[in-house]
Amino acid sequence: MKRFKDIFCVVAPGTGCKPVLERAVTLAENNQASLTVIDVIERIPSGIKMPKGGPIFADLQAATVRAHEQEMDSLIEPYRQRIDMQAKVLIGMPFLEIVREVLRNGRDLVIKTAETCDWQGRLFGSDDMHLLRKCPCPVWLIKAEAPKSFQCILAAVDVDDGYPPAELTSRQALNRQILEMAGSLALSEFAQLHVAHVWEAVGESVMRGAIMHTPEEDITAYVEQVRQHRQGSLDALMREAGSTLGHDAMDYLKPRVHLVQGWARQEIPALAKRIDADLVVMGTVVRTGLAGFIMGNTAETILNQIGCSVLAIKPPGFATPVMLED
Repeated sequence: MKRFKDIFCVVAPGTGCKPVLERAVTLAENNQASLTVIDVIERIPSGIKMPKGGPIFADLQAATVRAHEQEMDSLIEPYRQRIDMQAKVLIGMPFLEIVREVLRNGRDLVIKTAETCDWQGRLFGSDDMHLLRKCPCPVWLIKAEAPKSFQCILAAVDVDDGYPPAELTSRQALNRQILEMAGSLALSEFAQLHVAHVWEAVGESVMRGAIMHTPEEDITAYVEQVRQHRQGSLDALMREAGSTLGHDAMDYLKPRVHLVQGWARQEIPALAKRIDADLVVMGTVVRTGLAGFIMGNTAETILNQIGCSVLAIKPPGFATPVMLED
């Protein structure tokens, strides 16, 4: 399935970026997509005093850009025979310039190496988290030591229908996009596809408390009713995915479906570890069109716990708070 048309690969020459570039080139080949490779460098502050006779700020900034352009040319030269690609050096704060480049040119995928783990032991650093929260197109963050070919892909979906109509429509569209991308990548990577939904029976703990005194058989019946409802919704989503990806593709993939009771923030990272997932495909937004209320607490908690690569997707109608410069 040709899912992507304009891929945006972020690299930093000299930092072990060849694996992510190789994956971006292969993905562009498979999708017959255009590929732009970029490096983002810091703006030289104008307040620093230069030595007497030294270069002016504009000259120094231009020389720095040229040096990075030369490194970029050397980096991508081996791939030019495989695919036509462009290289670009941007100046400024990395996540802001990446998002602005997406806004200016309508990119449909950002792919980059995940930042080095911080002192808290999390996989994703500050710029990565900003991209996961604010980039309007899907963001694929690849762990530095990720295998050359993924063996196991986990798609996390939410089939709870207890949301207001507008939000429910957005979440359903997001579920479809998650499965479409996860399935497409599983096919191209010859990987095992897992699909997971974590559910809980809201109010179960209250029913078991001292105030309600609910009989155990009634609690059990209620929990089972919720489980069956979620199972039906998940089954319907998988049937819809079969129509989108194609029944032959689904027969080949034979996705393993997990309906797990508990809290998503605990169970998704645990499942990813249990099945040794190389990639988790998930949504990262709970509301659309509200700058400042972007990533859900559950998504952020999951991202701070998993130790594999992530493909993060925004729902239709997502509005980034990042603005283009005048």
